[in-house]
Amino acid sequence: MAFEIKNYRIDRKNSFKIDNFSTNGKKDIAENKDERNTILRELAPELDHLQDLLYAEHQRKVLIVLQGMDTSGKDGTIRAVFQSVDPLAVRTAYFKAPTENELDRDYLWRVHNVVPRRGEIVIFNRSHYEDVLVTKVKGWIDDDEEQRRLRQINEFERLLSETGTVIVKFFLHISKDEQKERLQERLDNPDKNWKFNLGDLDDRKLWGDFQKQYEKVINATSTDYAPWYVIPADSKSGRNVIIMQILLDTLRAMQMQYPKVDTSNWPKTID
Repeated sequence: MAFEIKNYRIDRKNSFKIDNFSTNGKKDIAENKDERNTILRELAPELDHLQDLLYAEHQRKVLIVLQGMDTSGKDGTIRAVFQSVDPLAVRTAYFKAPTENELDRDYLWRVHNVVPRRGEIVIFNRSHYEDVLVTKVKGWIDDDEEQRRLRQINEFERLLSETGTVIVKFFLHISKDEQKERLQERLDNPDKNWKFNLGDLDDRKLWGDFQKQYEKVINATSTDYAPWYVIPADSKSGRNVIIMQILLDTLRAMQMQYPKVDTSNWPKTID
């Protein structure tokens, strides 16, 4: 592997131009799919170890946000990257259309309700960002409300960060042509028909609007305490390796340790 994580991180506000980021990450990892999958398998034990450290230390929390257009691979990323970790300390939260109960509260209520506990990794499959993406593209909120929500999201994530949550946000960046192929497969393959939703075609017609809104939102909310990473996602195996490597670097930087235990009064052997 010869890629640098900093190339995917959005570090400065107003620095992200979506058209300048490739959707094909194969060249960053390895041209051969089998080789990319081998790299992922070789990295997996370290993720398992770091997750065990996080759980044992029981001090901090990790929140992973996955956003992207329909078919960008949010479910597939979760299956591939986290297949080796202990399911007791990893949880996935899905955010579909809000229920009537959720609509009676502020839009962040349902999100705050499922953030990670100490020692836990939580993965958001979609997230609070739907409330400044879909809502704005479809005209459900105006410019003033959009700006309020962007400010509130930054403040919300700062609160999480300052109370011990490490936040990593991934935008799974696919091309329109790749989405077409994946949607067509859902139509053609009976085993994948259940994944197809006519609403996906409506959103596809708004592709350009969604791309512009992602660009705006990422620029407004990529911070030192909650950075965005733009992941080329046309290659599923390439996407998985890049995300795995970013997570490993993030967890290593936490410098976690197993708790020190006073064993002075313990027996030397068990009868």
